[in-house]
Amino acid sequence: MQDFGNILNNQVLLVAIIACLVAQLCKLLVELTKNRKLNLRDLVTTGGMPSAHSAFVAALAAGVGQTMGWDSPDFAIATIFAVIVMYDAAGVRQAAGKQARILNQIIDEIFTEGKDFNEDRLKELLGHTPFQVIVGLLLGIAISCLAAPAY
Repeated sequence: MQDFGNILNNQVLLVAIIACLVAQLCKLLVELTKNRKLNLRDLVTTGGMPSAHSAFVAALAAGVGQTMGWDSPDFAIATIFAVIVMYDAAGVRQAAGKQARILNQIIDEIFTEGKDFNEDRLKELLGHTPFQVIVGLLLGIAISCLAAPAY
């Protein structure tokens, strides 16, 4: 049980989690500004501005670099992990969101004549634009740099 308590002493992990939470709060503010209404679902949804996934892994990689050294294998692993997550956020999940949008349009057109369709609509906002990923990346690095004295 003491080992679990040590997780809470891991400053790099805590800063990465804080970066993710800050990004999610930023999404809420962006959507509030954009749509002029508060939607608390924005705190837990994927997609949107900025990428919380990118902020999370960027803060993690930057924290590992700051604590273990920029030339350490640990930093290399964290950086490769971050690149894969950000590529997935902007590539694969973005494409899946576009496919969901098209499938939803097809379903709307087929079933407009009063036919029943009892399946839920597909979630369309799955991924991020490259700009959203870059903003999340910069946010994560900035938060990690601000927390550097804690390391």
